[in-house]
Amino acid sequence: MAHLKSAIKRIGTSKKANLRNRARKSSMKTCEKKFRAAVDAKDAQLANTLLRECCSELDKAAKVGVIHPNKAANKKSQLMSLFNSVNA
Repeated sequence: MAHLKSAIKRIGTSKKANLRNRARKSSMKTCEKKFRAAVDAKDAQLANTLLRECCSELDKAAKVGVIHPNKAANKKSQLMSLFNSVNA
């Protein structure tokens, strides 16, 4: 256990940030799972709305530093190509 007051505060803030980051990552993964389920069901209209939602989640996560911006870009590209395979 930390002894310094500043270290104790830092532990508390890092726990809070960890919970926020975990919640953000969880919502990203849930959104992606819903999108992939819609693609598997070949529901293009639902997949389109979920794709927009996923891209928004990824951008927000990258903006606040939960994931790297390049990872967000790569994931969006992957989801777009999956969506295009349904439309083709």
